[in-house]
Amino acid sequence: MNNWRAPLTIVNLTLPIPVLILEDDAVMQQRLKLILLELGYTQEVLIFANTLNEALSLLEEQPISFALVDLGLPDGNGKDFIETLRQQDPTSLILVISAWSTQDAILGAIQAGATGYVLKERDDFEVMLSIRSLLRGGAPIDPFIAQQILSKVIKNSEKLNHITSENNILSARELEILHLVAQGLSNKEIAEKIYLSRYTVECHIKHIYRKLSVSSRAKAVNTARNMGLLP
Repeated sequence: MNNWRAPLTIVNLTLPIPVLILEDDAVMQQRLKLILLELGYTQEVLIFANTLNEALSLLEEQPISFALVDLGLPDGNGKDFIETLRQQDPTSLILVISAWSTQDAILGAIQAGATGYVLKERDDFEVMLSIRSLLRGGAPIDPFIAQQILSKVIKNSEKLNHITSENNILSARELEILHLVAQGLSNKEIAEKIYLSRYTVECHIKHIYRKLSVSSRAKAVNTARNMGLLP
């Protein structure tokens, strides 16, 4: 199979190639094909896979720069493909286009490495907008999904606020970041997880150091545990 890697540039929009469409429904495949052609892609740079195993085999044959992935496949979950592609190429773009809208499916796909997530029920124009956003460096999230994530964030924030009010040492955001530090996440990973800039995360960590009178991540975690701020 040919190894396309040079991106196309159409009207100031860089189009990474090749594109793998992992989708078992023929009607949806055709929808996505027409949308990609409308965006400026050509037929020869589009690769279609109907099953998880087929997609994984294709990935062994050549690099994939951009993937549109369904989660519900005949032989497994598209999340497994996302994890494999992300391990092979951390820079690849991955947009989930799925009918699944449960919180577990959404968060699982995002944690696996999906760049964005849109529901199949959206019309072609909305799907095209999501793809355009992703190609321009965005992380498009379906409005319904964003609402679910926001609800989860609010609940977690309320829980953290309750803990903080009892300890009255770190702010809710600082305590949230400290929990992630304790999990071994880097500043960049924390920034991506809680939708902050890396600079903002670094500032919060400096404040944590000052409040806990420590000078390292390990000491911050150990001190916080001794104070009952971390489990």
